[in-house]
Amino acid sequence: MNDMQKEIVEGLKRFRLEKIEPHMEHDDFEGTFRMDIFNQLGELGFTGMSVSEEYGGLNLPCQDYSYALEEIAKSSVAYAVTISVSSMVQSIIDTFGNEQQKQKYLPELTSGQAIGAFALSESGAGSDAASLKTTAKKVEGGYILNGSKLWITSGGIAKTYVVMARTGAEGSKGVSAFIVEDGTKGFEYGKKERKMGWNISPTRELLFDNCFVPEENLLQQEGMGFKVAMSGLDKGRVAIGSISVGCAQRALDEAIKYSLERQQFKQAIFNFQGLQFMMADMACDVEASRLLVQAAAKSIDDGQSNQKLASMAKMRASDTAMSVTTDAVQILGGVGYTKEYPVERFMRDAKVLQIVEGTNQIQKVVISRMLKKEYES
Repeated sequence: MNDMQKEIVEGLKRFRLEKIEPHMEHDDFEGTFRMDIFNQLGELGFTGMSVSEEYGGLNLPCQDYSYALEEIAKSSVAYAVTISVSSMVQSIIDTFGNEQQKQKYLPELTSGQAIGAFALSESGAGSDAASLKTTAKKVEGGYILNGSKLWITSGGIAKTYVVMARTGAEGSKGVSAFIVEDGTKGFEYGKKERKMGWNISPTRELLFDNCFVPEENLLQQEGMGFKVAMSGLDKGRVAIGSISVGCAQRALDEAIKYSLERQQFKQAIFNFQGLQFMMADMACDVEASRLLVQAAAKSIDDGQSNQKLASMAKMRASDTAMSVTTDAVQILGGVGYTKEYPVERFMRDAKVLQIVEGTNQIQKVVISRMLKKEYES
């Protein structure tokens, strides 16, 4: 890490240990999201890391952004994910929005006064996102939206939603992107999902019933929605990879600390070779995942975003998070399975990292496709 990255990590470490860590056990159990924590992260500049300073952001390189998400995830995967998704919404508006849209929405988002959410998935359109059914019918002065979205991160607490809806024929070319504000008539929230993990981050259904969206809230033009949706994929996958590394690193830290303190057969359990080998493998996997994430982030910073690297980073890091957190629970034994220690929470939080931003099976499809292209060229 360079000096700037070290400063970011140290600042976030102090913040998470003082402001986030003390609430995690209670808030995970109760499903409580603390907007004041998000606001404070905004005051420090960490809710608008990727956007230009003109709109209140820090304009940080992707590598710096990755280290920041990793550090936050060491205390809370949920808050790191909230920042990640909101940042993706900011990047979409910054890239595809007109000046009026940027001025209206970005300052609140970058400052942490508002949260952004991304609404693409539907009951029949998950990995096959181009098959979405939510419609946007053109009327005088705007569009009428009808349909629903599922599994929307920050649903109900977000203020600004980027929503994909069909304005044309079947397939990706018939999809358009709209900015929809919380409180818009005809836009309501459906059920709040009861999840294995990420309990602090609400996941909700979005319902659109003759919801009028003014024409000025269309991003770019009709038919650009799928391009808008896919634009942030590489960076989004790097973000999930970064969060996965933070989750895995915290679990490893807890496992090592516990094994040095826990006595069995008149010695610390760390001294048993079976556990040493487990922790050596865990440490190698975490470090390898971090290096892969940083390589993908660097390709973005260099202006040569590498889709294969981004998919590899997301897949490998999230698989590592799942395996390392599972092993951490095993090393802690019975107490690892209880809520007395945080490793069970990180194990639950790790699972969905293998699913979001494209399942790891989809990542393998992308990687294979890129390999074929390379070898056939």
